[in-house]
Amino acid sequence: MNEASVQRMEKSIAALKDEFNAIRTGRASASLFDKVRVDYYGQPTPLNQVATISIPEARSVVIQPFDKSLIGEIEKAIQKSELGLNPSNDGKIIRIAIPPLTADRRKELVKQAKATAENSRVAIRNIRRDGNEELKKMQKDAKLTEDELKTSEEDLQKSTDKFITEINKILEAKEKEIMEG
Repeated sequence: MNEASVQRMEKSIAALKDEFNAIRTGRASASLFDKVRVDYYGQPTPLNQVATISIPEARSVVIQPFDKSLIGEIEKAIQKSELGLNPSNDGKIIRIAIPPLTADRRKELVKQAKATAENSRVAIRNIRRDGNEELKKMQKDAKLTEDELKTSEEDLQKSTDKFITEINKILEAKEKEIMEG
């Protein structure tokens, strides 16, 4: 029972990390484009499946489409994304300069990161609640003794505390990354 709750908590942490990867800092990173979808023959396709993304310098990105005819679609997809980036192409590759973040934009991104982290903490607590309800039901159905219930609830709380602490550490690192840029 507890194992299922822990797995769900681990998935919440993985989802938080994915969300944070998509938050732009002042540095170039291929993971910035994880949520960008390109219209590839009528199908929204992840950018990294239709092009190579490389980071030649800290503040620049080079995107090389596997199929040169997609260059316009890739450029359009980046412009439509919420990244606020301005791509330019020479017919073969797309270059993107990553502008430094303004102080206001940094504060906005930190606020966004904090909200995302809070959503993850809520998800972890909901998993704990579901787990506790399941444990109480098992005890009511005589599948657990009173002592086993208490031990299991304590274990679940320890897991919850561990994952909340992990979320806080991930948030702290992301805040630092955003503010340094």
